[in-house]
Amino acid sequence: MEQTIKDLQDAFCGESQAYQKYMAFSKKAAADGYTNIAKLFEATAQAELVHAAGHLRALGEIKDTLQNLEAAIAGETYEFTEMYPPMLEEATKVDHRAKLMFGYAVEAEEVHAQLYTQALEAVKQGKDLEVKDFYLCLVCGYIELGQAPEVCPICNTKGERFQHYRVA
Repeated sequence: MEQTIKDLQDAFCGESQAYQKYMAFSKKAAADGYTNIAKLFEATAQAELVHAAGHLRALGEIKDTLQNLEAAIAGETYEFTEMYPPMLEEATKVDHRAKLMFGYAVEAEEVHAQLYTQALEAVKQGKDLEVKDFYLCLVCGYIELGQAPEVCPICNTKGERFQHYRVA
């Protein structure tokens, strides 16, 4: 059983990475003018997402919303406190271009943890978040609730470049 759990965890990671990779490949193929190849990458990415979701369910990792929020807070907190800081330090030391995204991630992941904490407090009161508009900076991953900022507080991207998500 222990090996099967490890296999499920490894499979979830691999399928999740394949999804992201194939979506990036799809965007590149589309930009290069290969629309059918782009769709092939996109369809395959979606297949990998189906696999990843199945593995996550088999692991029993999808729980009630309160527990899912607690897990999300723990994951985001780990990323901005333990995972990304040494990565940023090393990339800065060797002057690798990864330092830019690592730096963005340190800051954005902290905001994500704060937003999940707000959501957790709402759920504990038996409520949903009151906000219906969410804005995502497509450069650094910062999320703003309510309305887009004039400029991103992390990477200075103009607010009009944010992706808008609205609850119907």
